Amino acid sequence: MNYSSAQSIAVAAPNSAEEIRASIIRSFRDSDRRLTPYRHWVLTDTMPEPTARAVARLPFPAPIIDDTGGKRDTHNSTRIFFSQENQAAHPLCAAIAEALQHPETVAAIAEVTGANLAGSSLRIEYAQDRDGFWLEPHTDIGPKRITFLHYLIDLPGAETLGTDIYEDDPGHTHVGSSPAAFNQSMVFVPASNTWHGFEKRPIPGIRRSLIINYVGPEWRNRHELAFPDQPV
Repeated sequence: MNYSSAQSIAVAAPNSAEEIRASIIRSFRDSDRRLTPYRHWVLTDTMPEPTARAVARLPFPAPIIDDTGGKRDTHNSTRIFFSQENQAAHPLCAAIAEALQHPETVAAIAEVTGANLAGSSLRIEYAQDRDGFWLEPHTDIGPKRITFLHYLIDLPGAETLGTDIYEDDPGHTHVGSSPAAFNQSMVFVPASNTWHGFEKRPIPGIRRSLIINYVGPEWRNRHELAFPDQPV
């Protein structure tokens, strides 16, 4: 879904792309690496706080969905991406996309995580989950070279609304959830054991996050990409 500037008022970027880039790079280099049940990283103060706060002011309505069926792609028509059109309409989207596309950011992410990002493309989804949302356990294997979940949850008990993490066993044993205080992130390199999801539980408002991926050239939905003709 895209919204043009004629339909809504653009939200100006409160920080420059350079400031956002510096914050993301620092957060990766200072991240907390965790090894169980699979290797993942927890980032704190991922973006400058004014930028993180401004995302909630973007004029994209949170969709009302009866049931996701445990998958985001069951309601593709309601999904919001920092696409070329949305970047043109909203300077904030453009600044965040520019920061994540920059070679220094890509190099820092690859250095910390070991992910092979060469030739991949940036994809940024703005998720706004309401009460009733859930996701079944899944791994993200396939075209996704990295999964970077940036939490923008400004709600009571936000720390309980992080991504759920599971063991790589037949029953997908639940082992906990990622820390999800405002402006924290969870990052992992998709593999056969990176089981994650979201157990259905009360959401007292809108559970906002940016779902950031760098995806391989086989990614078909080119309209979702921030720079569809410019791999990193």
